[in-house]
Amino acid sequence: MGLETALWRAVAVYRWVAFGYAAVLIAANAHKYEHPLGGWAVMAVMAAWSGCTTFAYADPSRRRRPLLAADMAVTTGCLLSTAWVESVWGLTHGMPTLPASWVAAAVLAWAVAGGRRAGVAAAAILAAGNITINVLAGVPPVRGLGSGTFNGIMLLFMAGLVVGHVVKLARDAEARLARAVELEAATRERERLARRIHDSVLQVLAMVQRRGGELGGEAAELGRLAGEQEVALRALIGAGTPAPAGGAEAPADLRALLARHGSTSVTVSAPATPVTLPGHAAREIEAAVAAALDNVRRHCGPDARAWVLLEDDGAGGVTVSVRDDGPGMPPERLARAEAAGRLGVAQSIRGRVRDLGGTVTIVSAPGEGTEIEMVVPAGPVA
Repeated sequence: MGLETALWRAVAVYRWVAFGYAAVLIAANAHKYEHPLGGWAVMAVMAAWSGCTTFAYADPSRRRRPLLAADMAVTTGCLLSTAWVESVWGLTHGMPTLPASWVAAAVLAWAVAGGRRAGVAAAAILAAGNITINVLAGVPPVRGLGSGTFNGIMLLFMAGLVVGHVVKLARDAEARLARAVELEAATRERERLARRIHDSVLQVLAMVQRRGGELGGEAAELGRLAGEQEVALRALIGAGTPAPAGGAEAPADLRALLARHGSTSVTVSAPATPVTLPGHAAREIEAAVAAALDNVRRHCGPDARAWVLLEDDGAGGVTVSVRDDGPGMPPERLARAEAAGRLGVAQSIRGRVRDLGGTVTIVSAPGEGTEIEMVVPAGPVA
């Protein structure tokens, strides 16, 4: 049984319990009414409408504005009939209306269907009906609107507001639970696929890499490529859940983005816990790392190795280092490249990190490789 079904069943149960209470009051006070037969007629209408709404609200396709409007019309009619059935003495001395607390069932139905606003609107309609009773009977509103009637009106407003709010919270909780169940199912399916890939594709790639290295020549190159694809595929199936969609500022785990660049020649090291950044910042850092690795491939040769280290200091800063074992470069080389119009490092790395409010430090010397350290704030940048 879902949440909606449980809520509407609760409204139906309350309607019948409140009808029983109203029936007892009508039976006990019928001899005091101005028109006793009118009281019995109203009780019959309430019984018939309680049965109709019990079956009507049970069908989700009927829980729409026409049924809600009809529910409010019948409830208001039973309420206003008090002005004709009840005596002037009863109205001036605070006797309960004919439907008594039965009218709150319509408020609950509106609150369940439309939330807080609909519940408060239904309470306002019935509050106006309580005041109209005295006008129809010719009783001054000040005399007829006693403390009991006023308390009943306030209870209607509180019921509409509180029940509508609780229903909204319950629906939100149900939606989050459904989303969690979907994510759990997706995670299990991902793990199942990862096991199948591990048992088939990854083992084949590993065998190709091993046999290619043994055969040498062109086979060795094929083996190297197979090894790189094996590392990339392992990173893909082990990266975890991707960042949620929702625009450029949706948070993203920087670990998963950097893990895509791992290969047989590139080692990516990251913390065990997520390093979450705004989506734009995470993608810019990944692009800077990709530019640094591209420089390694172009300037250090195919046999060069690179290491990417991701660190989160826990105080709002993230550090990403890219180090290689290439030939290195003299200190003035970057300045000469920028002056000549080659802006790979200046724009692709320094420019991106600078726009994020971070800094870039490049340490290199001939024969000692190069290390690029990028430090960026973890929070959003103005």
